[in-house]
Amino acid sequence: MKSNDMKWLQKHANFIIECISVLYILLFVYAAVSKLLDFQKFKIQVGQSPILTALGHWIAILVPILEILIATGLMFPGLRLKSLYASLFLMTIFTTYIIFILNFSPYIPCSCGGILDDMGWNAHLVFNLGFVLLAILGILLLEHKKVKPSFKTSTVS
Repeated sequence: MKSNDMKWLQKHANFIIECISVLYILLFVYAAVSKLLDFQKFKIQVGQSPILTALGHWIAILVPILEILIATGLMFPGLRLKSLYASLFLMTIFTTYIIFILNFSPYIPCSCGGILDDMGWNAHLVFNLGFVLLAILGILLLEHKKVKPSFKTSTVS
């Protein structure tokens, strides 16, 4: 990366991190609320998944709770890095699930909720990959901010 690009990123890091956090908060709150508003449908769809059938009930409960917890954590700067790692983890699981379903499943159920239900699976894959990349960018920017510059101290003998 060029020096000018690095300076621009450093100058705008806080804004970029805030934007990524807000996007994730909107995504997770929207997805969780959509699932909870039509919980029976969501639970049935998860239960119909060729991969999740045995754990469908627990996953249907756990996913919206995790989405709300992560979204809440993203609201607080002190929890943001851990919440971005959790976001990355959850979105990676969702993305891996989509890849698996697209490549190995004869039946493709959708249990996304809301307008995400209307996305095709390939579009949903691209959407998720975009959010995975956003989480990685946010993590890198936050990790970079944590590194304090080292100052050389001169010692007089």
